[in-house]
Amino acid sequence: MDKVKEMLSELHSVCADPRAQLDAALARGRKAVGVLPYFCPEELVYAAGMLPFGLWGAEMQTSLSGRYYPAFTCSLLHTALEMGLRGQLAGLSAIMVPLCCDSLKCFGPNWKYGVGTVPVIDVAWAQNRKTEAGEEFTRARFRRVLGRLEEISGKTVSDGEIAEAVALYNENRAALRAFSAAAAAHPEAVSPLQRCEAMKAGYFMDRAAHTAKLRALTEALCSLPESPRRGLRIVTTGILADSPALLGILEDAGCTVADDQVAQESGFFRTDTPVTADPVVGLARRLGLAEGCSVLFDPGKERGRELVKLAKAAGADGVLWVMAKFCDPEEFDYVPVRRMLEEAGIPLLAVEYDQQTASFEQARSAIEAFAEMLRG
Repeated sequence: MDKVKEMLSELHSVCADPRAQLDAALARGRKAVGVLPYFCPEELVYAAGMLPFGLWGAEMQTSLSGRYYPAFTCSLLHTALEMGLRGQLAGLSAIMVPLCCDSLKCFGPNWKYGVGTVPVIDVAWAQNRKTEAGEEFTRARFRRVLGRLEEISGKTVSDGEIAEAVALYNENRAALRAFSAAAAAHPEAVSPLQRCEAMKAGYFMDRAAHTAKLRALTEALCSLPESPRRGLRIVTTGILADSPALLGILEDAGCTVADDQVAQESGFFRTDTPVTADPVVGLARRLGLAEGCSVLFDPGKERGRELVKLAKAAGADGVLWVMAKFCDPEEFDYVPVRRMLEEAGIPLLAVEYDQQTASFEQARSAIEAFAEMLRG
């Protein structure tokens, strides 16, 4: 158990000070590219010899970003822009911005005007991502992204190097899936916050190093005796659920995160990139295979069906929807997905999350009442 605690502490340190990872890479002469959510082709950054550095916002009070975004814009973009405006992301060679929601479409121009010194690489993909034409469009757009990355890195990237990066990222995804299963089996050793941090650390570290740490951690977890603790098993869903306060409330209520459908967590590792002759085709195809995220065109609401499957497979007592405040795509998904869960007999609680929230007492009351209801 001490070995598990030590490794979890190391990953916690990465999440507590992501800037240290960026500074270490820059000190070694490695360029870094900021990557906003969601589904940017990080493998292309890695293949170009640069560090993909995740920009998922931060829990902080903003003051400067209000000049560029209205107050009713999601806090993830407010806080990410705020960090740029404050100079906290100095050293990045570029940022990648996916154009998959109205607020993200405005992020690049706001960044260019407010920050200016760090170039923006727009990342677009086909809305009809499952069709042959959609895949070809996405492949062509990703090739344009690769061209920008080659200019910034000063390096010509071969298809072989992209294929190696794809393989490395698929190994990381497999390691994340294995860790997620091991953490769910050992709630006495891994809290909801520690589970989140072990996954989140990969956005700031070199993925190869992250894979090695996850494999060692999973091996240590699997060597532990079977957990005597059952508690309540919860599946989380949403854009991100990385608030220490919120995850602490889950732990206090005796809840284990048995699995998730969170964009920041399993949204990254649930679907591997297919191995294809042209590796950029594989990156485009992965978008067609991915499900469960509100920013992906999903007219049949496969997200709801996938969530029902996840909850049943995990033996979940209920689902917690961590609703990103002011996120239109999430709010549009809520009603149809809630109906699917109701029809399947799976209890659902939605709590609102904002990275600028100072008090979580309303969420605490709701989660504690939900837990008592589940216990029956």
